[in-house]
Amino acid sequence: EPNWSMEEKLSIMNSRFNKRVLIDMFVWNDDRDSSRHIIYIDQPSLGMPSRDYYFNGGNYQRVREAYLQFMITVAKMIREDKNTSKDDSFVQEEMTKVMELETEIANATTPAEERHDVTLLYNKMTLKELQEKFALNEFNWTFFIQGVMSSVSVQVDPEEEVVVYGVPYLQELKAIISKYSASTIQNYLIWRLVIDRVSSLSRRFKDARASYRKALYGTTLEEARWRECVSYVNNNMENAVGAMYVRETFAGESKRMVRDLIDKIREVFIETLDELQWMDEASKEKAREKAMAIKEQIGYPDYILEDQNEKLDQEYANLNFSEHNYFENILENLRAGAQKSLKKLRERVDQDIWIIGAAVVNAFYSPNRNQIVFPAGILQPPFFSKHQPQALNFGGIGMVIGHEITHGFDDNGRNFDKDGNMFDWWSNFSAMHFKEQSRCMVYQYGNYTWELAGGQNVSGISTLGENIADNGGVRQAYKAYLKWLEREGKEPKLPGLNLSHKQLFFLNFAQVWCGSYRPEYASQSIKTDVHSPLKYRVMGSLQNFEAFSEAFHCKKGTAMHPAEKCRVW
Repeated sequence: EPNWSMEEKLSIMNSRFNKRVLIDMFVWNDDRDSSRHIIYIDQPSLGMPSRDYYFNGGNYQRVREAYLQFMITVAKMIREDKNTSKDDSFVQEEMTKVMELETEIANATTPAEERHDVTLLYNKMTLKELQEKFALNEFNWTFFIQGVMSSVSVQVDPEEEVVVYGVPYLQELKAIISKYSASTIQNYLIWRLVIDRVSSLSRRFKDARASYRKALYGTTLEEARWRECVSYVNNNMENAVGAMYVRETFAGESKRMVRDLIDKIREVFIETLDELQWMDEASKEKAREKAMAIKEQIGYPDYILEDQNEKLDQEYANLNFSEHNYFENILENLRAGAQKSLKKLRERVDQDIWIIGAAVVNAFYSPNRNQIVFPAGILQPPFFSKHQPQALNFGGIGMVIGHEITHGFDDNGRNFDKDGNMFDWWSNFSAMHFKEQSRCMVYQYGNYTWELAGGQNVSGISTLGENIADNGGVRQAYKAYLKWLEREGKEPKLPGLNLSHKQLFFLNFAQVWCGSYRPEYASQSIKTDVHSPLKYRVMGSLQNFEAFSEAFHCKKGTAMHPAEKCRVW
């Protein structure tokens, strides 16, 4: 297109296709004022899982080569479908330029390890200041952002406040855009739109992706169609599916039992503060207040089970699905998804809204809401069952509850107060010692090497928050279990297992993190996952916990009972 406008194309991709390329612009809770929403500007995601794939050797290089091939094949297919002249060397040249452009974009992004401190990322400014600070040639920021927000009939003016997370990236972007022709940039935008849609296209597009998938995940096998459809519907209509799941499988009293566990574990977290030498009394008092203020959501939002369900119907009211147009329905979902979050800009934050569906095996802590969430999907074995010994429940869901509570006090959560506002409530003494205690874990986990990922080291920095939460969670759950035993007395032993209840607690803690990886996926997750590899989630936490060594009689100085132990909470 000769007279194309980058602002217009980026805003269409954002608002109509929920795809944010070159610039990530989204609406989210304001970190410094948890009652309102604000526009954020950040560095974008990339076509491959992380920036490492653009520069590193070995497995990453194999993926990179397959990715370029995938680009070229898809470009040829689309040209053929449009009856454009067949010119293979031209397509190869053009897509190689696209690859060069994306590599420069990747290079301009800040690595995850350097984006760890949210207080340093947060830069609030007006649109006018944004335009002055980050002039990208002729790029008009207000025009771009207004283009996105017009899709939900919201007006912005030059005084509109935005938060810029990706300052270093935006400083580099101008030079990159200047280097490439309009056609290369257009080809890149189209490529990023297409790659996401391959899963919803016909078999020949998936075949074009096979070698890339093999390099990336270690398998060419596509997911079974029924499984793909089920997870797609669950991801895109989570409350409708959640209602079906809860009706079918969720035992009502689980809610009460889990609420009771949360109270027990929160109580232990607060009592344990007294043991900490590194924290002064003023900061401990603030931590107590914050722990007491944590709100919880358990199972599912009640309204999804109502019979004449207007609220649930309303969630899907603006979707125009057609029984015979699969691909168009997916585009409809993308538009609705984008507009649902953009529309929030002028709305107050709804503290009661659920951030996840019920049919999900996971749990969450939200720093902006100071809230923990346990969907119905995780309230089942091995995490939880009203029919299994409490040792297993405390070691499973109990540990997960402790983990989520501790996220409120990890290296990220600690920057937010009891109302979910980014605010420094720490004394200098406590903040300094928190960093000191954390450093121990950064080194401990950073020294683990993962054979499956080609012997690379785990990133002690990127995984710090999760490691703090794992260590705190298992410690709190264990203490809460001991208190339960004192009150309720010993449980009957499990038949056929010659294990004490303390040992069973740790066994189930390990059991819930049981899993396996293909080497290709390990190479990906060591660069992209904020959790440590599963085996180190178990071993790392237990090496630091004396109670484990006692329960399994490990001698001091052995691998699982090292003399040097790390502890934050």
